[in-house]
Amino acid sequence: MNSRLGFMQGRLVNPEKKNSIQYFPAKNWDKEIKVAKKLNFKIMEWTINVENINYNPLFNGKIENVKKLIKKNKIKIPSITLDYFMQRPFFKLKKKNEKEKVINNLKKIITNGNKLNIKYFILPLVDNSSIKSINQEKILIVEIRKLLKLIKKNSYFLFEIDYLPNKIHKFIKKFKSKKVGINYDTGNSAGLGYDFKKELKYFKYVKNIHIKDRKFKGKTVRLGLGNWEYKKFFKLIRKNYNGNFILQTARSNNNKHEEEILINRSFFKNEFR
Repeated sequence: MNSRLGFMQGRLVNPEKKNSIQYFPAKNWDKEIKVAKKLNFKIMEWTINVENINYNPLFNGKIENVKKLIKKNKIKIPSITLDYFMQRPFFKLKKKNEKEKVINNLKKIITNGNKLNIKYFILPLVDNSSIKSINQEKILIVEIRKLLKLIKKNSYFLFEIDYLPNKIHKFIKKFKSKKVGINYDTGNSAGLGYDFKKELKYFKYVKNIHIKDRKFKGKTVRLGLGNWEYKKFFKLIRKNYNGNFILQTARSNNNKHEEEILINRSFFKNEFR
């Protein structure tokens, strides 16, 4: 299981933005990789956001140090969550130049991601980037089809989306591409009160899973303390899912980051046997 269980970047070091549960650790990303090795993590999911994007190697192209560090510490980076995309959803931007800037920045991230052999580019369609109209969906599909040409043969765009389960299946089919799939988020499902049995309709498209727990219509909490029905979930997917699990769990309130992630990792391992 260690080879399939990873963590979301930034969870093992002090947060660099107040009240932000997820944020690229510009000052400590290299330190965090060393901490990950100490804790015996084999995979990490990279993240990128608007505020400090110029300091992010997957944007500025300074990835040689990343390559050296992950090789030395035996850490793999199979996926990247593009919170930047969530903060700047191009399909909602009215000004042409703003839309083009976002798309060009995505192209740059994809190009650098290819150099690191990123397999899954995760595009959140929740909160600020939630699709609110048919027109927004059409714009998204048109532009993503173009961007699909930039990723490697065995790579994917994965959507983390708040559509109802029966609508997700139809949404994915509209791309007419095998390089498009779903990033499933256990916390989002719990927070929205979705039924796993209905979600199984599209589970063949799920390539990556974010593990977190949330109260119904509430915030992220430690695993086991929210409304995520993990026993039911594991029972339903155990035989059919072979992808990674990324701990995107609640942060420590007192900066005991290593202790918090280990508590959540132990919970996951104890339940998913």
